[in-house]
Amino acid sequence: MPVPRLPDTGYTPTPGELASIQAWFAEYDAAGARRDIERMADMAVFPLNLVSDDSAGNGASAQWDRARFVATMTQVMGDGSDAIAFESTRTPVFLGPAMAVVFTDSLMTMGDTTQRLRYADILIKRDGVWAFQTMLQGGWGDNLG
Repeated sequence: MPVPRLPDTGYTPTPGELASIQAWFAEYDAAGARRDIERMADMAVFPLNLVSDDSAGNGASAQWDRARFVATMTQVMGDGSDAIAFESTRTPVFLGPAMAVVFTDSLMTMGDTTQRLRYADILIKRDGVWAFQTMLQGGWGDNLG
Protein backbone atom coordinates (compact mmCIF):
# COMPACT_ATOMS: atom_id res chain seq x y z
CA MET A 1 0.00 0.00 0.00
CA PRO A 2 1.49 3.38 -0.92
CA VAL A 3 2.28 5.90 1.80
CA PRO A 4 -0.34 8.67 1.73
CA ARG A 5 0.93 12.09 0.80
CA LEU A 6 0.08 15.15 2.79
CA PRO A 7 -2.13 17.63 0.97
CA ASP A 8 -0.34 20.44 -0.79
CA THR A 9 -1.53 23.50 1.07
CA GLY A 10 0.89 25.84 -0.66
CA TYR A 11 2.84 26.35 2.55
CA THR A 12 5.96 24.41 3.51
CA PRO A 13 6.83 24.67 7.21
CA THR A 14 10.38 25.21 8.30
CA PRO A 15 12.12 22.61 10.47
CA GLY A 16 11.72 25.05 13.37
CA GLU A 17 7.96 25.29 12.82
CA LEU A 18 7.66 21.50 12.73
CA ALA A 19 9.70 21.25 15.93
CA SER A 20 7.57 23.93 17.61
CA ILE A 21 4.39 21.89 17.00
CA GLN A 22 6.01 18.74 18.41
CA ALA A 23 7.27 20.68 21.46
CA TRP A 24 3.80 22.14 22.03
CA PHE A 25 2.24 18.67 22.02
CA ALA A 26 4.95 17.29 24.32
CA GLU A 27 4.04 19.99 26.83
CA TYR A 28 0.30 19.36 26.38
CA ASP A 29 0.73 15.59 26.83
CA ALA A 30 2.86 16.16 29.93
CA ALA A 31 0.12 18.36 31.40
CA GLY A 32 -2.41 15.65 30.59
CA ALA A 33 -0.27 12.98 32.23
CA ARG A 34 -0.13 15.14 35.39
CA ARG A 35 -3.88 15.81 35.09
CA ASP A 36 -3.03 19.50 35.11
CA ILE A 37 -6.30 20.51 33.48
CA GLU A 38 -5.76 24.20 34.20
CA ARG A 39 -2.46 24.11 32.28
CA MET A 40 -4.19 22.29 29.41
CA ALA A 41 -6.81 25.06 29.38
CA ASP A 42 -4.04 27.68 29.31
CA MET A 43 -2.96 26.14 26.01
CA ALA A 44 -6.34 26.71 24.32
CA VAL A 45 -8.23 29.57 22.70
CA PHE A 46 -11.76 29.98 24.06
CA PRO A 47 -14.45 29.57 23.04
CA LEU A 48 -13.05 26.20 22.00
CA ASN A 49 -14.72 24.45 19.06
CA LEU A 50 -15.42 20.73 19.38
CA VAL A 51 -16.52 18.54 16.48
CA SER A 52 -17.56 14.89 16.76
CA ASP A 53 -20.30 12.43 15.90
CA ASP A 54 -23.00 10.98 18.10
CA SER A 55 -24.29 7.46 18.69
CA ALA A 56 -27.00 7.97 16.04
CA GLY A 57 -24.33 8.68 13.42
CA ASN A 58 -24.97 12.41 13.21
CA GLY A 59 -22.33 15.09 13.25
CA ALA A 60 -22.21 17.18 16.40
CA SER A 61 -20.43 20.35 17.41
CA ALA A 62 -20.23 22.68 20.37
CA GLN A 63 -18.35 25.65 21.69
CA TRP A 64 -17.02 25.41 25.21
CA ASP A 65 -15.79 28.14 27.48
CA ARG A 66 -12.87 27.53 29.80
CA ALA A 67 -15.07 26.46 32.73
CA ARG A 68 -16.83 23.79 30.63
CA PHE A 69 -13.50 22.51 29.28
CA VAL A 70 -12.01 22.25 32.77
CA ALA A 71 -15.10 20.54 34.22
CA THR A 72 -15.41 18.04 31.36
CA MET A 73 -11.72 17.19 31.14
CA THR A 74 -11.56 16.77 34.93
CA GLN A 75 -14.41 14.27 34.72
CA VAL A 76 -12.96 12.44 31.68
CA MET A 77 -9.43 12.16 33.08
CA GLY A 78 -10.51 10.99 36.52
CA ASP A 79 -9.20 11.61 39.99
CA GLY A 80 -5.55 10.77 39.44
CA SER A 81 -5.46 7.38 41.13
CA ASP A 82 -4.07 5.73 37.96
CA ALA A 83 -1.08 7.01 36.02
CA ILE A 84 -1.74 8.25 32.47
CA ALA A 85 0.79 7.86 29.65
CA PHE A 86 0.56 8.80 25.97
CA GLU A 87 2.42 7.41 22.96
CA SER A 88 1.50 9.56 19.98
CA THR A 89 2.39 9.99 16.34
CA ARG A 90 1.44 13.38 14.98
CA THR A 91 1.15 14.57 11.41
CA PRO A 92 0.90 18.36 11.14
CA VAL A 93 -0.49 19.92 7.98
CA PHE A 94 0.39 23.60 7.92
CA LEU A 95 -2.05 25.95 6.23
CA GLY A 96 0.29 28.86 6.84
CA PRO A 97 2.86 29.94 9.42
CA ALA A 98 0.16 30.46 12.09
CA MET A 99 -2.36 27.68 11.31
CA ALA A 100 -2.00 23.91 11.34
CA VAL A 101 -4.29 20.89 11.36
CA VAL A 102 -2.58 18.14 13.33
CA PHE A 103 -3.68 14.52 12.94
CA THR A 104 -2.83 12.26 15.88
CA ASP A 105 -2.71 8.50 16.34
CA SER A 106 -2.22 7.79 20.02
CA LEU A 107 -2.20 5.09 22.63
CA MET A 108 -3.40 6.32 26.00
CA THR A 109 -2.67 4.06 28.95
CA MET A 110 -4.45 4.68 32.24
CA GLY A 111 -3.62 2.08 34.86
CA ASP A 112 -4.00 -1.32 33.19
CA THR A 113 -6.20 -0.04 30.35
CA THR A 114 -4.85 1.07 26.97
CA GLN A 115 -7.06 2.87 24.48
CA ARG A 116 -6.26 3.74 20.88
CA LEU A 117 -7.21 7.30 19.93
CA ARG A 118 -7.33 9.03 16.56
CA TYR A 119 -8.13 12.72 16.48
CA ALA A 120 -7.24 16.05 14.92
CA ASP A 121 -6.65 19.47 16.37
CA ILE A 122 -6.58 22.86 14.74
CA LEU A 123 -3.83 24.99 16.21
CA ILE A 124 -3.25 28.68 15.73
CA LYS A 125 -0.23 30.71 16.67
CA ARG A 126 -0.75 33.91 18.65
CA ASP A 127 2.16 36.14 19.60
CA GLY A 128 4.53 33.33 18.60
CA VAL A 129 2.84 30.67 20.79
CA TRP A 130 0.71 27.77 19.55
CA ALA A 131 -2.74 27.16 21.05
CA PHE A 132 -5.45 24.70 20.12
CA GLN A 133 -8.71 26.16 18.96
CA THR A 134 -10.65 23.18 17.59
CA MET A 135 -10.69 19.55 18.67
CA LEU A 136 -12.07 16.86 16.33
CA GLN A 137 -12.63 13.27 17.45
CA GLY A 138 -15.28 10.68 16.73
CA GLY A 139 -17.52 9.23 19.40
CA TRP A 140 -18.00 12.18 21.75
CA GLY A 141 -21.05 13.84 20.19
CA ASP A 142 -23.51 12.62 22.83
CA ASN A 143 -21.46 14.53 25.41
CA LEU A 144 -21.27 17.85 23.58
CA GLY A 145 -24.78 19.11 24.32
